[in-house]
Formats: sequence, C-alpha cells, structure tokens
Amino acid sequence: MKLLVLNGPNLNLLGLREPEVYGPHSYKTLCSRIQEHADAMGVQVTIRQTNHEGILVDWIQEAYGVYDGIIINPGAYTHTSVAILDAVKAVGLPTIEVHLSDTTKREAFRRISYIRSACVKTIQGHGIEGYLEAITYFAEHPPA
Repeated sequence: MKLLVLNGPNLNLLGLREPEVYGPHSYKTLCSRIQEHADAMGVQVTIRQTNHEGILVDWIQEAYGVYDGIIINPGAYTHTSVAILDAVKAVGLPTIEVHLSDTTKREAFRRISYIRSACVKTIQGHGIEGYLEAITYFAEHPPA
C-alpha cells in the first residue's frame, strides 16, 4: 500500500508555533515518526509539506493512479479551501483528514472543515499520534 501524507501551511513550524496547541515536537520529528510507523506497518509513505494551496491541489491530482490513499492535514486551508475539497473529490482516493489539535475546542471558524465531507475519516486532537492512527486505519481497512 502506498499513502501520500500532505501537510499544509505552517506545519513546517511545528515545535515553534504555539507548542501549547500543536505540541512540542518538530516537523522533522513528525516525519520520522510517520516513516517509522509506516515501515512497521508495511506501508509506503511519501510525506510532503507546503504553505501554498495550489501546490496541495497539484499533489492531490498527481496522486491519482499512484497512491492508494491520502492522509492530509490542510492546516488553515481546512477552513477555507473549496479547491482542496474539489481535488480530493475529483481523484476519488480514500482520504483521512488529520489535525494535531481538536478543532472543535478552538475558535468558531476552526470548527468548519470544507474537506471533511470528502474524507472517510477525521482524526483530531491526538497530536502526532493522529497521523499514526490514520496509517493504521488504512493498513487495517485497505482501499478496494
């Protein structure tokens, strides 16, 4: 199984940006933990991060026919991007939305997720472990 893990804006600043909200771990630590867990589960992962909406859309489109599923933390684009929603719907790949923090316990605007309706699952508020849970979900529920 091949999974594409996409991270949106400001996730490259993990450990620096509001550690009380997003945790103390760096983006490098996040990527290492994802890779280690994927290896242990026998899953191939490609991990990418960008601060640009259009690049996320391009990567989602390029995933078609290459990956079995997508794990995405769109960051702030969760609450604003119809383009990312449309890209996920267009490629039809099973997608899991992940958030380090619990968006339901934050500002009202963060409770809105455009992408959620196109996702098979949402995992939030579990920190880095949320990504590992998403990998485990895909490994235990392989896309058809």
